[in-house]
Amino acid sequence: MNSSSEPVGRNFIDGLWVDGDGAPWTRTSPADGKIVWDGNLADNQQVENAIQSGQSAFNAWASLTVEERSQFCRKFAEYVSNQKEELARLIATETGKPLWEARTEVGSVVAKVSNSIDAIQQRRSTTTESSADCLSVTRYQPLGVMLVLGPYNLPAHLPGAHIVPALLAGNTIVFKPSEWTPRVGQWLIEAWEHAALPKGVVNLVQGGADVAIAAASHDSIAGVLFTGSHRTGISLHRLLAGKPEKLLALELGGNNPLVIHGTADYFSATVTTILSAFITSGQRCTCSRRLIVSGDKAYDLMLERLCNLVPKIRVGLPFDETQPFMGPMIHELAAERMLEAQTQLVDRGAKEWIGMQRRTDCPSLLTPGVLSVEGVSLDDDEHFGPMLLVQKAAGLDQAILLANQTRFGLAAGFIGDRAEDYQYFLKHIRAGVVNWNRPTTGASGRLPFGGFGGSGNHRPSGFFAADYCSYPIASMESTDLRESRKPVPGLELLG
Repeated sequence: MNSSSEPVGRNFIDGLWVDGDGAPWTRTSPADGKIVWDGNLADNQQVENAIQSGQSAFNAWASLTVEERSQFCRKFAEYVSNQKEELARLIATETGKPLWEARTEVGSVVAKVSNSIDAIQQRRSTTTESSADCLSVTRYQPLGVMLVLGPYNLPAHLPGAHIVPALLAGNTIVFKPSEWTPRVGQWLIEAWEHAALPKGVVNLVQGGADVAIAAASHDSIAGVLFTGSHRTGISLHRLLAGKPEKLLALELGGNNPLVIHGTADYFSATVTTILSAFITSGQRCTCSRRLIVSGDKAYDLMLERLCNLVPKIRVGLPFDETQPFMGPMIHELAAERMLEAQTQLVDRGAKEWIGMQRRTDCPSLLTPGVLSVEGVSLDDDEHFGPMLLVQKAAGLDQAILLANQTRFGLAAGFIGDRAEDYQYFLKHIRAGVVNWNRPTTGASGRLPFGGFGGSGNHRPSGFFAADYCSYPIASMESTDLRESRKPVPGLELLG
């Protein structure tokens, strides 16, 4: 199947592009309403076929060396790099994010390959130790057919963050993209096809929750790799309860705090806050949902600067000639939910310094909002959109206390001038991604990516994704059987 922007919706099973036999589905762009993907979703039999295809391909794929599998991944990265503008424009169209941001995502897709090759070599290479009578060897084996469930906010990069490490480890893949970004998911599989991946190693099934459930619960799925909402992650955890033989890796987002304490540069602090809270229209799992400012004066200054700068943020459509910072949300319902959340907070007593507003020319497009929530009882929710809640703390200890008042623990940020304050914050904050004087949305492909509590299940992705894609096999080995014939009490009569 040739890569193109045509909206023909397909599934990819056992090396063939096929129409879905399930319900019809049409995905339109949140920016202009044009059709991006139009076809039928997979039905249960096609899910079965995809899993069987992965099983059939597994032994041959797993028998290749890491370097041989790496060559296919490098070809994939080369193809994506050569077609980077096509993919970027498709991401921008289907998600609504500005073209400049879609281009940065494509760069992450390409970089993921070299990072993952380095990770498997560093973290999952065979090790051998000699003892007096044998060798102690640790090797790593793939698990089998892995189900990858992709999100819509970074629909190319985040699925690749699971797919590439899993393939390098020797697993085969069944990939279900978000139903809100089926065309980007389809493009990725087209790219793997161009890399001449053997038949059955990667399969694509389009669908919603029913397709995910059918695949995840299948006995032949060895692992489920999911990035998305806490609610869906909990549903998957319950679905697989009592099945310890299935690996489950969850990255579930967070109610992330950004703490400001002891800075002299309030302008830079405000810009960093904006980058933390509003990039991707607030639709990143690491976006700051809560700004916690230490001290009365600092709190007043930060609100003043936010009220001055946030209204200047350019909001617009993905391909506007003058590029916006923020584009539409993923769909109109998501925008409505954010406006409802804002109304509920104001009804509880929050002060609306800058209210989110819907653009009349695009129902999915919201302007960013800033609310102070002093004295307001807050639900511990991840509001997945461009709304920042501002709180005041009496000092660093109270700021950390407020920051940790969440069941989540993905990302946290500290803005301040003193290294000793940051070290104190780092020691006491409960989060897996902790940044200092950088946006909370900044993450390195050379580092682990994951969080505590409701943000995951102790399976960090990023550079550490290699760890959950294979299993360590321990062996004690000797070429001489006589080495095991050492004297043992009670066996003297054996000679």
